[in-house]
Amino acid sequence: MCFKVQQQLQLLTRHIDGVVLLLIRLFLAPVMVQAGWQKLANFDSTVQWFGDTEFGLGLPFPYLLAMLASLAEFVGGLLLVPGLAVRWVSIPLLITMIVAMVTVHAENGWLAIADSNSWLADGTLLMNPSVMEAPEKLAAAKSLLEEHGYIEWLTSSGNFVILNNGIEFAATYFVMLLVLLCFGAGRYTSIDYYLSRYIARRCGL
Repeated sequence: MCFKVQQQLQLLTRHIDGVVLLLIRLFLAPVMVQAGWQKLANFDSTVQWFGDTEFGLGLPFPYLLAMLASLAEFVGGLLLVPGLAVRWVSIPLLITMIVAMVTVHAENGWLAIADSNSWLADGTLLMNPSVMEAPEKLAAAKSLLEEHGYIEWLTSSGNFVILNNGIEFAATYFVMLLVLLCFGAGRYTSIDYYLSRYIARRCGL
């Protein structure tokens, strides 16, 4: 009985797995397109940031790498929407995420937002000691705003947070891109699926 239920569940998930992959693509697409567009719209600053050894990444060939990263994110993000060449575009996007994690985020630990209450804030390999100072900094900022600013208006859309800029978001995107690389764009929900079926019919496979 349990085996039959498991078989039926596998059959059901086989036919809806494309929806799951579609949701991953639609989640990642605006993130990548926005990141790529920002780099392209401010390309001179992007090149300078890639190459500068003092306040930037200090990477070699900054113009080339900035162009490749910008196009990978912008064009790759656009192709994720219809599900075209998804496995191929996942590769440069994965490389971009690795570079971002290593060169930009790793020194800040795991957390994207400085949350001193998180178990990842202190005592782990992926910690950033400055996270523990976040409550004091927030309290000071709120005190200044209560005295000199419009605290109620400024916080009407949500509470202030301190950005930690850890690897959390980049690592999450990396895992999602890895899923697309391994499983493709998705059954029934992508151009890749119908192209592969067309090619298989033409080749008699």
